[in-house]
Amino acid sequence: MREKKGHPLPLGVTENNGYVNFSVAVEQGKRCFLLIYEKGAKLPCQRIEFLEKDAVGEVRFLALQKSTIENCEYNYEIEGKVVTDPYVKELVLQADGSERGRISMEAYDWEEDTPLEIPYHEVIAYSLHVRGFTKHSSSKVKKRGTFAGVMEKIPYLKELGVNQIQCMPVYDFLDNKKYTNYWGYGDAYCFAPKRLYASQENTGKELKDMVKACHRAGIEVVLNLPFSEHIMPQMMEECLRYYVLEYHIDGFVLNPVLAPMEAILADPLLKRTKILQNKEDFQITMRRFLKGDEGMVPGVMWWLKQQSKEQRSCNYITSHNGFTLADLVSYDGKHNEANGENNQDGPDYNYSWNCGAEGATRRKAVLELRKKQMRNAFFLLLMAQGTPCLLAGDEFANSQKGNNNVYCQDNETAWLNWKQLEKEKELFDYVRNLIALRKRLPILHSEKPLLGRDEMSCGVPDVSYHGESAWQIPQNVASRQLGVYYHGEGESEGDCFIAYNMHWTEHKFALPALSKGKRWYRVFSTEEELKEEMLVENQKETVVNERTIIMFLGR
Repeated sequence: MREKKGHPLPLGVTENNGYVNFSVAVEQGKRCFLLIYEKGAKLPCQRIEFLEKDAVGEVRFLALQKSTIENCEYNYEIEGKVVTDPYVKELVLQADGSERGRISMEAYDWEEDTPLEIPYHEVIAYSLHVRGFTKHSSSKVKKRGTFAGVMEKIPYLKELGVNQIQCMPVYDFLDNKKYTNYWGYGDAYCFAPKRLYASQENTGKELKDMVKACHRAGIEVVLNLPFSEHIMPQMMEECLRYYVLEYHIDGFVLNPVLAPMEAILADPLLKRTKILQNKEDFQITMRRFLKGDEGMVPGVMWWLKQQSKEQRSCNYITSHNGFTLADLVSYDGKHNEANGENNQDGPDYNYSWNCGAEGATRRKAVLELRKKQMRNAFFLLLMAQGTPCLLAGDEFANSQKGNNNVYCQDNETAWLNWKQLEKEKELFDYVRNLIALRKRLPILHSEKPLLGRDEMSCGVPDVSYHGESAWQIPQNVASRQLGVYYHGEGESEGDCFIAYNMHWTEHKFALPALSKGKRWYRVFSTEEELKEEMLVENQKETVVNERTIIMFLGR
C-alpha cells in the first residue's frame, strides 16, 4: 500500500491525483492510527500511524494510493479508542451496530446541472420531512420514506405549483438513547447523507439524483441544517460549502443563534446561495389576525409588504414545530401525551382556535368554519409579498391529532396520510389555484419593495390601506377588517383590491375609485369557489361576510 505525506486541508477524506488524503484533528500527545478495512470485515487489514512530527497544529494527515483502498472502509483509532471520522462523507453500518466511513470516490454525472437561483420573489416553498413525506403506505410510491420517494412525488409538487422544497435534516443524525430522533436535531455526521433515507447502498448518489431530478422540474432544494451546539463554527461553514459543491444545494435554513451568520454571509463561495433563518413574527401576527384577535391590523399591514430577500426568511403560518394547519383550526390546546412527557413538551400557546369544538367533531357548522379558516390562512400566506412556505400536507388538511411536537414520532402520527388528498381534493384545488393566481399577478410578488408611494406619478401609490371607508386606515384597536389596494405598472399588472374581514360579523367595504374606463371584478373568495370573474354591480362598495377574504381586480 503506497503512502505519501498528504496535506492538512480539507479535513476528512478527499482524492487528489490518484491518492486518497486522510486529515484528522487530534490533540497533541495522543497517538492516532488510520484503520483500513475490507468491505464488511471485522478486523482492519491496515493500521497506519499518523506521525505527530508531521502535523500542522493539531491536524494530522497522510495519503494512500487510491487503487489500493477504493471501496474499502475506514475509522480512526485515537489513544486505543476506535472513532468515526466527524467529517465522514458516507457511513456504513456494521453487523454489530458500529459505524465506519466508506471510501467512495465514484464520479457522478451531473449532466450540466447547476443550482437554479430562482429569485426570492418568485419562490413558492414547501417544507417537508424526507422520510415522513412518503413513508405512509397511502403515499403509493415504490420507495417509501427515501430520497427516491421524493423524486416519485415531483409530478405532484409541480401540479401544486411549488418550486422549492425545504427538507428537514438529511444528514446522518444520531439516534437519542431516550427517544426516537425523528426530526434529526442534535449531534450528527453533518457531511454524510442519512442512510435511512436511501433505497440503495450509495446514499450520496441517491441524494444527488433527487437534487438533479428536482432541478430538471424547476424545483430548488433547500436543506434545514440546525446543527448541534457542539459543532465548531468553521465546521458549519465548511459543511455549507460542501453541500453546494458536492450536491448542488440551492440554499440552507440555519439557526442564527448557533451558525456563524456573519462569516457565512461574507463567504464568496456562498454569495449566490440562499441563506435563510426561521423567524416567527409573520406566523404569530397572521395566526392572531386569523382567529380574530384585536389590535392586529398594523402588524398585518407591515407583514403583507415585507420581502424575504431582505428578511432572509420565508413566511409561514405552520411549520414542523407546532400544529399542522388542520390542527391549528381544530385544537385550542396541544395533545402530546404519546410523546411520554406528560404533555409538558411542545409550545404551550399556539395562537390556535378550535372553531367551537376541541378535536374531532361531527358538528357541521364547526367543520364548515374550519374549512373557511384554512382557506383564509392560505390566502394570508400566499398573498403576502414575502416568500411563502407551505407545510407539507397542509394542502390536504393533514392532521397530527393535536400533537404539536412530533420530534419523537417516527410513525403514522407524523407521516403524511395521503388518503386525505382524496377527501380534501377541494382544498388542494383551492391552494393550487391560489398559487397560480399569485404567479399570474406580478403585483402580488413584486421584485421591487412596495413603498406606499406614487412612484409612477399617476395619482395612486403602489400600495395603500383602507378600512370600511376608502383611503382611511383602520385606527380602532377593535378593528378586524382591512382593505389593501395594489396599483401595478401598466396593463399587465393592473389594479388589485383585497378585502380582509376577520370579524365574526359582515362588514361593508368602500371600493377605491378606478381610472376612467376600468371596473372592478370579483375574482377570488375564501367563502365560495368562483368559476369565472364576476363584474361587481355596485362599483362603490361591497359586502364582505364574516371571516371572509375577497379579491377584486380592476379591468
